[in-house]
Amino acid sequence: MAPLRCLLPLLPALALALGPAAGEARRPLALEALGEAEELAEELWVAGLPGDLPELEPECRHLLAAFAEGSAALTGCLGRRARPVRLCQACHRQYHRLLAQYGNITRAVGNSSESHNCAKSILTSDRLQTVVTLSAFFNETWEAANCANCLKNNSEGLSNSTVEFLDLFNKSLTCFEHNLQGQTIYLSPNNYTEVCKNCNETYKMLNDLYNSLQRMNRQGGESGHSAHLCIDVEDAMNITRKLWSRTFNCSVPCSDTVPVIAVSSFILFLPIVFYLSSFLHSKQKKRILILPKRIQSNASLVNIQEKYS
Repeated sequence: MAPLRCLLPLLPALALALGPAAGEARRPLALEALGEAEELAEELWVAGLPGDLPELEPECRHLLAAFAEGSAALTGCLGRRARPVRLCQACHRQYHRLLAQYGNITRAVGNSSESHNCAKSILTSDRLQTVVTLSAFFNETWEAANCANCLKNNSEGLSNSTVEFLDLFNKSLTCFEHNLQGQTIYLSPNNYTEVCKNCNETYKMLNDLYNSLQRMNRQGGESGHSAHLCIDVEDAMNITRKLWSRTFNCSVPCSDTVPVIAVSSFILFLPIVFYLSSFLHSKQKKRILILPKRIQSNASLVNIQEKYS
């Protein structure tokens, strides 16, 4: 209705604008037509246009406002926890709250029987579909981060394995920091032997736990779940490995060194054993002399002659 009220003051100005263009002879006719249009607009304003779009009901406006506040809260959390990555552990409450708010919109119907469905009015009444687009963006971001792999089945909090990993991760960083503070007094900044020596056990436990979680997750991936760990765990492990190998130049001794050396030595000696056995076998064949049948018959004839002579 409001647009009609705004057009009413513009009708006289429109008449003046059309007057010169239509010619002096047709000005009375144009003014008369505009007068009739103004009267019709007044009548429509009083009666109300049947096709005019109604405003959202108070219930629908409340649902839309709740979704807008939830979107703002989740966006702020994702932005603040983007670096270092803490999306899943810090924003899972905001995400599931937004899912519930979106679900309330899809299930909501206006109280009045003549009113529009809240879901239709909010979600699909225009081409842009802003609420649907926002919801799809948050869902895609959450799935790309694989946050479900770090949360409990009911998504109420972090899983036990994730809590254990993050605890070891914090211990590793604390160990790095503590040994760096004590080392810089006595050693050069590029020498991190104390860090490598004192934090080796903690780092090894963290690395073993991460590899174990990866194996478990790959087994779960066969049933349809993603084979990746959540972005929080992956980013934390990447940070720790870069500090350990690149910054501190540390290395973890391999526990399987002896078996690897034994297998490698066996493979290297296989050609030597093969050629040696071939040489010995061929030499034995040369020692065995087989007399031809013709030589054997001549020898027997000589023996007979000697017997009778």
